[in-house]
Amino acid sequence: MTRSDLVDALAERFGQLGQRDAELAVKTILEAIGDALVKGQRIEIRGFGSFSVNQRPPRIGRNPRSGESVAIPAKRVPHFKPGKALREAVDASTPPAP
Repeated sequence: MTRSDLVDALAERFGQLGQRDAELAVKTILEAIGDALVKGQRIEIRGFGSFSVNQRPPRIGRNPRSGESVAIPAKRVPHFKPGKALREAVDASTPPAP
């Protein structure tokens, strides 16, 4: 599902919201989540999951072409952990592997 699909689904589900209002709502929510992550805050949406920032330590990697060692600096990366209700819903709707 893309951002525009999400806007369309929101506008369709709530008839009183126009396309522009739904687009503004999605944009506002995503900006709020992004801003909180940039500040290093944790976001928890009950029944859905939580967003947080993880610290990755520096490490030595390899250039796949030359095989040369490359120093990869430490960095902060966003992380999503699904909530129990979401995990169970996804698991229940997934067909078993052959």
